[in-house]
Amino acid sequence: MIPKIINGGIFSDHRGTISFVNDFSFKDIERFYIISNSDENPIRAWQGHKLDAKNFYCLNGSFKIHFVQIDNWDNPSKDLIIETIIISANDSKILHIPAGYANAVESLESNSKLISFSTLPLSNVEDDDVRYASDYWKINA
Repeated sequence: MIPKIINGGIFSDHRGTISFVNDFSFKDIERFYIISNSDENPIRAWQGHKLDAKNFYCLNGSFKIHFVQIDNWDNPSKDLIIETIIISANDSKILHIPAGYANAVESLESNSKLISFSTLPLSNVEDDDVRYASDYWKINA
């Protein structure tokens, strides 16, 4: 499986606005987190997931989501290709990153908020989560 965008939409009228992603299924979702990076440290990097798929939706502001497909969990190549997708609260879309990737989350604006839906139960996280140094792969600004 490869990363993909699940598009949604935004509807506005005199009552307000509704953002939606009707094609996203919560069937395999076990938990969620809301991420707000600080202005001093706008990049949260690198978290790898052997078993857990991640689904990111921007609640406020905008983010660059960087990700690499891991070739070796114990000693991944430093030459892996970094892919980047921008998601914004104005877009109403979900970025799905399957298991087997490491990701970095970069806030592009102050007060940006990102919700992350995870497919792995919390009891299995110890077998899944792999952390790499924040500069293991160089993110181009």
